Amino acid sequence: MASTKFPRKEFEKCIKLSEEVKDKISMLGTHLESSSEEEIELEILPNRPDLFSLQGFMRSFLPFINKSKKKEYKIKSSGMKIIVDKSVAGIRPFSMAAIVKNIKFTDEKIKDVMQWQEKIHATLGRNRKKIALGYYILDKIKFPIVYKAEEPEKIVFEPLEMPEKMNAIQILQRHPAGREFAKQLEGLDKFPVYYDSNNEVLSMPPIINSHSLGKITSETKDVLIECTGTSLETLKKVISMAVVDLIDCGGEAYSVEIDYKNKKESIDLKPEKMKISLENANKLLGTNIKEAELKKLLEKMGYEYSNKHVLIPCYRTDIMHEVDIIEDIAIAYGYDNFSPEIPEVATAGKESYSGVLKRKISEILSGLGMLETSSFHLVSKDDLKKSGIKEAIEVEDSKTEYRFLRQDMLLPNLRVLASNIDSEYPQKIFEIGPVFKNDEKQETKISEPNHLAVSIAPGNFTEIKQVLEYLGRMLGKEFKIEEASHKSFIEGRQVKIIHNNQEIGILGEISPQILKNWKIKMPVSSLEININEIMA
Repeated sequence: MASTKFPRKEFEKCIKLSEEVKDKISMLGTHLESSSEEEIELEILPNRPDLFSLQGFMRSFLPFINKSKKKEYKIKSSGMKIIVDKSVAGIRPFSMAAIVKNIKFTDEKIKDVMQWQEKIHATLGRNRKKIALGYYILDKIKFPIVYKAEEPEKIVFEPLEMPEKMNAIQILQRHPAGREFAKQLEGLDKFPVYYDSNNEVLSMPPIINSHSLGKITSETKDVLIECTGTSLETLKKVISMAVVDLIDCGGEAYSVEIDYKNKKESIDLKPEKMKISLENANKLLGTNIKEAELKKLLEKMGYEYSNKHVLIPCYRTDIMHEVDIIEDIAIAYGYDNFSPEIPEVATAGKESYSGVLKRKISEILSGLGMLETSSFHLVSKDDLKKSGIKEAIEVEDSKTEYRFLRQDMLLPNLRVLASNIDSEYPQKIFEIGPVFKNDEKQETKISEPNHLAVSIAPGNFTEIKQVLEYLGRMLGKEFKIEEASHKSFIEGRQVKIIHNNQEIGILGEISPQILKNWKIKMPVSSLEININEIMA
């Protein structure tokens, strides 16, 4: 949960905080943590970043209590351009931006904007690693802007709230934000930076804005909003949220063209259309609502509904599937209106053999001082490239760059190690979970066997082989090894694992090229086993 504070005076300009309103706040899926004469504190789930601002909260809350209707948001073209240089491709490859004019900023509105910005950085932005957002004084900027990577000694500007010019290295050493987020640029020869046509620095993402161009005050009327990160679609959602908030403050929105040489991008604030089944909604919720009622419930949650399709607002980053919309239908319907029922079937349950085996493996490896990890089933194209995998099963209509089903557990292990290169060593991890493979014998054409992967960093062949031998003894299983040739492992330092005359896995030392791709600086030894084959 993310704690968000609003000035009570500003909050009650929209609606009085009565006991009924307090109850409704909880029914929306948020929690009223505290309230005083000065401020109101809410606990909001990180999957609803659009609620972190006062404008965003009221945009969802007022329709929920039937106090206002959904607003249509429009954006015009500004004719302005940001050029993305190829030098940022391996650092922070994507940029997105927009302009909002004629805003009537007050000190309270500026605080709300800054609070929302920091909440976005901490949650959706993964502490600025995935997303970094900035606001700038439009009148002081000359377009076109260039987003590129440059040697840190050449990046010289006056950072926000500092009285002198510094180069990028000095900023990382001496500025509070530089020291806090320096880790995001660690190991890079060049740092990302924005320059306008006057060669003035706007910012050095994801660290800090320029003081002269990036300090918003109550005198500011027109702003440029920019965002950098690792996912273009996510940046579009974040910029859309920021723009819509400022439109609700009375501003007028204008798009900025982002020139990637081979393509051009910009935001449009148009809602996304998604099909929804009334039958699926009733089945999942155990209700019997009609289509007219469905339409009213969806409108309470800020959607539009027509002809079995829902229009999803541009600022909703959390809607990825029909079931997410059905969850909102349940909120609008009211959880207090659902009647609990006891199933009419008597059953005697027990833990499955697969569950017993997986739990026992987990206990054995934990006893060896290993940490169990849990990763997503989806991986990105970049993940596949780093692991040298050329083909994988792709899911339809993915809303993020993670659109391929993992086909082994070694890749997630390496991703965890790559994300923790600054943590203390040795690192010993394992994960048990399903992988996905093409299988014509299955009705879905896809099989989902459970795999175990274990990785040690730094580790060698002997250490990981000892883990396999210990696991075999504790499970009462006999594992044999034979020579193998797998592209992810070092030739001559790898073997395939045999159980009941069946090949069930691989073991060895990860190849230096794979480690280099993942920027892992320690030698890694790993094993992967198909648990389904052990059960068979």
